[in-house]
Amino acid sequence: MADEPLPPPDIQQLSAATPEEIAEILAYALRYDERGKPRKGGWDFAVNLAADRIAEHMRRSGLVILRARSGRPHSAG
Repeated sequence: MADEPLPPPDIQQLSAATPEEIAEILAYALRYDERGKPRKGGWDFAVNLAADRIAEHMRRSGLVILRARSGRPHSAG
């Protein structure tokens, strides 16, 4: 089954991501591939530094990343 695109979020449900959230997401993207498998290359020690520098550059450039607000947790049962 092909991946179907997600519906666009309601604009009222978006908020600006914090620099810490952006750095965390960038570090994950640098550390793992699209399947969630660790990347080979041995650069894990530099990943957090690179992610922090990229996030800071994005902030100084005026780039704003929006994220959907977390919804209510579902009830199990």
